[in-house]
Amino acid sequence: MKKILVSIVAALMAVPSFAQFSSGGFELDKQSLYYGVRFGGTVASINGDISVGSKVGMTLAGVIGIRVSSTTPLFLESGVYYTQRGAKNSDYNVTHNNLEIPLVIKYGIQTSNDIALLPFFGPYFAYGLSTKVEVKTPTAGNFRVNRNNMGFKIGCGAEYNKLYAEVGYQFGVTNIVDDDFETGKGKSSRNNALFLNVGVNF
Repeated sequence: MKKILVSIVAALMAVPSFAQFSSGGFELDKQSLYYGVRFGGTVASINGDISVGSKVGMTLAGVIGIRVSSTTPLFLESGVYYTQRGAKNSDYNVTHNNLEIPLVIKYGIQTSNDIALLPFFGPYFAYGLSTKVEVKTPTAGNFRVNRNNMGFKIGCGAEYNKLYAEVGYQFGVTNIVDDDFETGKGKSSRNNALFLNVGVNF
């Protein structure tokens, strides 16, 4: 896990700080490309036939956005996210570390000379790097989390010059519970998360 974190940090540091584009601020109408770094947190849970309460995790990411319309400030953004998406209650403590690739559409709204709002929506695709399910009570059956999952994310970002912040919600659409393993047989649950990220666009 330490090697993964070091690799992600190294990749983020390699983002060209001399890039001349940003997605917000007073130059919103002129931009066609931007790069960004993100750092923040999630409050995730598992909901469904097997429900496990919320757990706080970390997010670290590098993103790239490209303008897809010549007449409106409409951007397509993707990137690579390292996310900790676990869940916890009196029966279970689930730690689920993912690599996520989102593909969201952002629409820029200039609210002042220096501030732009960027609401967004789109799918994400996640690959599980590692998962640990701790059973805390003898009566709770064990289960296993599927490595791959996908869902959608919706939210809104705000940019002041090149400083960026966003808040949103991710809701899973695939079954997070592996039904080939004990308690998971015939069960269906989703992994959802509230997230808050800050960062910089170049």
